[in-house]
Amino acid sequence: MSIFLAGAGPDPQAFPGIFDRFADDVRRHAGPGRTPRVAVAVHPGGGSLQDILEACAGPLRTRLGGAIVAVPLAAGSPADPTAFSGADGVVVGGGLTPAYWEGLRPAAAAVSRLVAGGTPYLGFSAGAMVAPRRALIGGYRINGVEVCGEECGEGLDAVDVRDGLGLVPFALDVHAAQAGTLSRAVGAVAAGLVERMVAIDEGTAVVLEAAGAGDYRVIGSGNCWDIRQTGGTAAVSVSVRAAG
Repeated sequence: MSIFLAGAGPDPQAFPGIFDRFADDVRRHAGPGRTPRVAVAVHPGGGSLQDILEACAGPLRTRLGGAIVAVPLAAGSPADPTAFSGADGVVVGGGLTPAYWEGLRPAAAAVSRLVAGGTPYLGFSAGAMVAPRRALIGGYRINGVEVCGEECGEGLDAVDVRDGLGLVPFALDVHAAQAGTLSRAVGAVAAGLVERMVAIDEGTAVVLEAAGAGDYRVIGSGNCWDIRQTGGTAAVSVSVRAAG
């Protein structure tokens, strides 16, 4: 089964393909004659929890007709690991990445076990960023120097890398070309914060066939920017991969 990591929030009008492919994987994982059950973790941020949940779950409900299990994340009320038990798919929504990281920490091992066992995972924006073993959580300065706009820092000053869900061996950034976070991704690798970073454009996703897989496919309308250390101090290579 697959891990889908999208470079923006859920938008079934602009990017229906990611919902179609994830729903197909969930259906296969559930097996014939079984109603799929999908756990959807969302944080309200400054908006409505119900609206954010519906943005993630509505397109899947239409495609699967199965049960949606809401896993609300809120300050001081992190996810209960048992909420993911028996899920045929896991979805993590978009919003403030530090809030998703905090809310999912107690359930990280439970989610990792599910995905390692073949349960499909779909992360939108923040849900993609928290998926790696070492996850970029936010920030806009490295060594005191701005590497992207402050509005992309998500309330953090210094670029911050923490232990994530452990699903992906490379770190991720999102909204790459559109928000200018590609420079943050390059800066993080050049500074040695991570060895490899994949920056994903909006309307685009990377798809890994299994937890821990080092390679990926690209789907959608944009590019993915694969940044790696090349052995020298502050030396990096950047390759561009489009959908194909």
